[in-house]
Amino acid sequence: MQTLTPHVYWAQRHGEIYLRVELSDAQDLDISVHENTLHFRAQGHGAKGDNEYEFSLEFLESVEPQVTHRSTQRQVNITVRKQEHSWWDRLTLQERKPVFLAPDFDRWMEESDAEMELRAKEEKISKVSVESRSPKDPYLGLKRGYLFMYNLVQFLGFSWIFVNMTVRLFILGQDSLYDTFHTIADMMYFCQILAVVEVVNPALGIVRTGLMPPLIQLVGRNVILFVIFGSLEDMQNKAVVFFVFYLWSIIEIFRYPYYMLACISTEWTMLTWLRYSLWIPLYPMGVLAEAVAVIQSLPIFDETRLFSIPLPESLGSSLSFSYSLQIYLVLMFLGLFINFRHLFRQRKRRLRPKRRKLH
Repeated sequence: MQTLTPHVYWAQRHGEIYLRVELSDAQDLDISVHENTLHFRAQGHGAKGDNEYEFSLEFLESVEPQVTHRSTQRQVNITVRKQEHSWWDRLTLQERKPVFLAPDFDRWMEESDAEMELRAKEEKISKVSVESRSPKDPYLGLKRGYLFMYNLVQFLGFSWIFVNMTVRLFILGQDSLYDTFHTIADMMYFCQILAVVEVVNPALGIVRTGLMPPLIQLVGRNVILFVIFGSLEDMQNKAVVFFVFYLWSIIEIFRYPYYMLACISTEWTMLTWLRYSLWIPLYPMGVLAEAVAVIQSLPIFDETRLFSIPLPESLGSSLSFSYSLQIYLVLMFLGLFINFRHLFRQRKRRLRPKRRKLH
């Protein structure tokens, strides 16, 4: 029986070399490393049928003498550990690649991708280590159940708003833009009052998120909803109400399901992408619509003197609330900048590029 060379495919990481030998039903395996050279001999079914196959590979740098391997019906998988964590320019000491050797594209990575995978593993190990040292929260299940129900209720509320507004837009056309407040306001009041929970949760330590971003959003939306729209009847029939409510609802029908799944340790890749990508155009559009609403309300507050601050007679009759809203406009765009930075950091963490394969 003649001795032949099998097809061998290789890939590497910073600490290991992976070899895949195309040899099915391998028997009498003899695999060893001596003086940085791997010796392989086995009997099985390869490219030339049932024969004895063997090969040797002298590695580019030093490796550990211990070799681990696993034989399946179709192939033999071999793992060799490098003595030093480093990235090799090639596998063998000789510059010319052996004819039987080829890259294993199923496991192949560029150095940058391998470094990213290594960092991800180290972060995971560090996280597990920290979690194992920290005491378990006896109320974790209760907290998750509470957060799941909260996000579910908010998702249902904003879904009702979005569907209702969409159906009315298709049926009534432009007429639906001018009576949005009278048909949607009650549900929007409910959702925005309930959203106070998103400030209370980080304040009490129920969730590990910052307090400022949800506080900025809550205050901003409630000023628009209760002060601008709720207190001024002249604003309630304007088309800007439709655009503000519609943009809010589109953002939330993707945000709340994402948090619901997080409560049960589940992630949908597409939902994650939508949650951390849609806000890039929608959030500035929402702030712009809110700014339009504030600007449209200024002459109404000047005329009605609603919420005006009385002044001594020597200074005038009163200070119009519109001056406060003009200051609020500046703060609104400052809040947009703060939340944008926060959301972009979140997006960078959540949508970290996955390792790519070469084909």
